[in-house]
Amino acid sequence: MADEMVLRAQRFVNTTYGNGATLGISKLDENGQTSWTVMYALTRALQYEMGITSLSDSFGPTTLAKIGEKYGKIDETTVPSANFCRIIQSALYCKGYDGGDIDGKYNDRVKSAVAKLHQDMGVSGTYPGSALWPKTTKGLFNMDAYVPVGNGSATIASIQRWLNGKYILRKDFYAIPCDGHHSRDVAKSMLFAIQYELGMADGVANGVFGPGTKSGIQSHTLSTGSSGVWVQLFSAGMVLNQRPVAFTTSFSADLAAATSAFQAFAALPVTGKGDFSTWASLLVSYGDQDRPGQACDGVTKITDARAQALKAQGIVYVGRYLTNPIPDDPDLPEKAIQPGELKTIADNGLRCFPIYQTFGRDASGFNYPAGRAAGQAAVNAALDHGFKSGTRIFFAVDFDALDYQVTDNVVPHFKGIQDAITDDGGRFAIGVYGPRNVCTRVGEAGHSTASFVSDMSSGFSGNFGYALPADWAYDQIVTRTVGSGAGSINIDIDIASGRDKGQGSFDAPRAALPDVRYDGGFLNALHDDLSKYMRSIGFADDGGTGADARLFTHTECFETIMSFDQQTTELSNKYKMRKALIQTSAYWEMRHYDLIDQGVDHAVALYHLQGIGTKKDSSTGIGQIGGEVGIRAWNHCINKGFVTGTVTDPTKDADIWVMWQKVNKDNAFTMRTVPLLHLWGVDGKPGGQNPPTGETTLRSMRLDYTEREVFQVLRRYQGWGDQAEADATKRMAIYQIFEKYNAIMRQLAG
Repeated sequence: MADEMVLRAQRFVNTTYGNGATLGISKLDENGQTSWTVMYALTRALQYEMGITSLSDSFGPTTLAKIGEKYGKIDETTVPSANFCRIIQSALYCKGYDGGDIDGKYNDRVKSAVAKLHQDMGVSGTYPGSALWPKTTKGLFNMDAYVPVGNGSATIASIQRWLNGKYILRKDFYAIPCDGHHSRDVAKSMLFAIQYELGMADGVANGVFGPGTKSGIQSHTLSTGSSGVWVQLFSAGMVLNQRPVAFTTSFSADLAAATSAFQAFAALPVTGKGDFSTWASLLVSYGDQDRPGQACDGVTKITDARAQALKAQGIVYVGRYLTNPIPDDPDLPEKAIQPGELKTIADNGLRCFPIYQTFGRDASGFNYPAGRAAGQAAVNAALDHGFKSGTRIFFAVDFDALDYQVTDNVVPHFKGIQDAITDDGGRFAIGVYGPRNVCTRVGEAGHSTASFVSDMSSGFSGNFGYALPADWAYDQIVTRTVGSGAGSINIDIDIASGRDKGQGSFDAPRAALPDVRYDGGFLNALHDDLSKYMRSIGFADDGGTGADARLFTHTECFETIMSFDQQTTELSNKYKMRKALIQTSAYWEMRHYDLIDQGVDHAVALYHLQGIGTKKDSSTGIGQIGGEVGIRAWNHCINKGFVTGTVTDPTKDADIWVMWQKVNKDNAFTMRTVPLLHLWGVDGKPGGQNPPTGETTLRSMRLDYTEREVFQVLRRYQGWGDQAEADATKRMAIYQIFEKYNAIMRQLAG
């Protein structure tokens, strides 16, 4: 909704500063809406009017110091120019205060607005009157709110104002928002406050939970009857961690009871006192890192000696990874569960909780199709290792996901995971590993039942200022090396709540058997699983209508691919290639065949048969294979001894036309060619249209390809670039669905 005075502020900046050119920015959109872009422009304008030559979006130390040096404070007697005053007036309007008529006059309306700003900040006792001071000017030129917004808590707002009012004159303390919400800035201000009360000087206090802060807190244990500023800080920490207490100066029986409840919730010793461990848990995500934990996770194989070392430390639950996406990784050779390891864990009286993590180091790896693939891949891997039904799998979000990324990427990803687990029959429960905000939001969306919290990453924005999730099962707090000699192992120590107990016994692991013929009794289930997934990403069963219409229905594609099951099985065994790779590429390409493809095919036929036009080749047929590409794949595989045949020329029209007709009309030939394209791709597609740096060579084709290798094979079938990457992500879910049922066939046959 447009605000007329904000609109006037935007026009003032554009008119006065050459549509932003004078300030080194673009012209502001005149839409009447406050934004960081507007505040940055006003900050630059303020710097310009003060004579600062190097303009910046940041209201940093130079800007702050200049205000103090040039004016001391800003009021009607010191404001240097009309435009300077107009900037102040514009900023007031952008913050929701009455800045007058943006007329360059520091009049009564401006004075009243400044006084109200200071009151809302909680600093009116420190800065009485109507003058702006350097630090409050800095607070004016940002997007922080100084009144509760949204569902902001009035109690938290009162804490924020108290912190501002008490510490604003300290050198490194700046006004924090008073919006009623906990945040990174509020959490850091609490650490500053603790350090100031411990007597740390300006320049020593740094807002970091370091040795001096820890030592000081240890001498400030609170109990029933305690009073004063330390109780205020402790009760503030309780409020900020969503505990139902009053912000108070008195450690009452009610506060003691609430403290006991928090301690029980966080798996701390229940003392009812404000002791060090409790202070630490309130102030920083990892809390007291000297705590013993009953759980751990790591990337090292659990041997008998290591298991005994863990037990000696009081460890009961061990988190291990279902897969290692990087094959033969020299740095993490034992990241994934190793053969025989689960038996060793069980034999030594330990329990294992599985973790699923592939790439996931930024938001781009998280979306609904990737979640669908991850869910089924984790199920397949869990069954391979021998995890029983009922096991909870923790899916990792191992990056500092900002809140909008949680909304746009992570939550849809977990919806995909949930759908995959549900379609599999709900054999496994879903857990989430990640920062506090990620865990809380995924749980609240109904996509997980327990959290494994990466609290050791205390600097993550998703941890700083967020409470421990209500459904936490494991809380990762510190890395330690335990044991010695053969028993030495480096692990992450996790606090266990008891919500998840892992597994203490396991089925026999599934061997990496060759694929077998498909059992017709499972055809309907496979058909329906594929249909459901394709519909979830926008492919109607009937092929759709309009611009996105496809020529083949889901059932036609499915029946075509499965009609070649015997041939596909034989080729799979011959090339040591999972059937799912062949089935996925063929099914995906046939599902995409549309009127545009048909028209291009017609143009190719006209070129070769009648000499009309210039279109000599196209991706065609159910596998969407071009004549040149087909030749290169066949030539490569002939030369490698995978197939027999005659090498032809991929640059010769006649040879392209012969290959093109085969892959256009002969479905059996196409289904034989699909795996050859995969073998060609594994070897880097020599002679093909590679990316600028060329395709890398993968490990030779094998049955135990990792997910990263499968992804690469599927991506290379299509080509390279952003579209190929995005489509390969979608195809991974199809691969996992085919592999789910192929694995069932292998087990039945074995």
